Amino acid sequence: MDRNLLKGILYVGIGAASYGVLATIVRLAYNEGYSTTEVTFAQYLPGLVVMGCLWLFREKTPRKASGNGGTSENRKTPENSRTPESRRDAWKLIAGGTCYGLTGFFYYLSVQYLPVSICVILLMQTIWMGVVLESLLATRWPGISKIIAMVIVLLGTVLATNVLSARGSLHLQGLLWGLAAAVTYTVSLYVSNSVATGMSPQKKGFFILLGGTAMVLAVGLLNMPAQFHFSIFWKWGLLLALFGTIVPPLLFNVGFPKTGIGLGAIIIAIEIPVSVSMAWLLLHERVNGWQWLGIVLIIVSIVIMNLHLLRKELVKASS
Repeated sequence: MDRNLLKGILYVGIGAASYGVLATIVRLAYNEGYSTTEVTFAQYLPGLVVMGCLWLFREKTPRKASGNGGTSENRKTPENSRTPESRRDAWKLIAGGTCYGLTGFFYYLSVQYLPVSICVILLMQTIWMGVVLESLLATRWPGISKIIAMVIVLLGTVLATNVLSARGSLHLQGLLWGLAAAVTYTVSLYVSNSVATGMSPQKKGFFILLGGTAMVLAVGLLNMPAQFHFSIFWKWGLLLALFGTIVPPLLFNVGFPKTGIGLGAIIIAIEIPVSVSMAWLLLHERVNGWQWLGIVLIIVSIVIMNLHLLRKELVKASS
């Protein structure tokens, strides 16, 4: 197998697994008495600082000398030139990043009311929501394979959330927050995958995080606890930022060009079993056989939805 492809699979897999660990860390922070505002501040603020430093470090790294004796410091590259188009892209990323910030806030609110293993399933409703958004923007109906995949996702969700046998124990507010997180996550993924595709991962990640942090600060100030516990930053902040705002976006931006969208979207599904397994291991949440079957169905739907892209990528790689 091609080494670049293997690297891409590894990058995307580690990024997805990082997201899978995140909700369990949040629940552990909740168990120590920290609020949603404190948790989101501890994730986004350090993440923004680190991503900004990575971008600045990359910009200041000396470029190789050019063939005519000059250096790239004397010649602005398209990425570094401040054209009106690049400024528009930056503002689009910041605007899309606000949805990224709302995703974290909504998702962590759902974790307050529901088991982590159910919250991640609700977040994964972005699978069919993405298809709906794509169809609305293209003003055409999705293909039959995508419609079948959407039905399988919904069936898998019913099983994975254990909604039929646990109707009384599933908090309605938690369900609504989880679905709201899926909506904003769908929008942020669309922006991330369609805007400024030629921009460096560090720079792109910084602008998205800038918008996300601004939204987190705005919402957080409206929900500020009576006493803000700054200890959240050194107790959980590094882990929250590392697994939530630093590692996944960097690895996805590097890994997806190597794997292609089809294979990458399938690999990213590892977030679901990782999240559920971490909740079982560290939080002792119980997951029955029907729930595992639902999780398998959701992963199968992701494979079906991206099978045509995977075939194209395999044909292109073999030619």
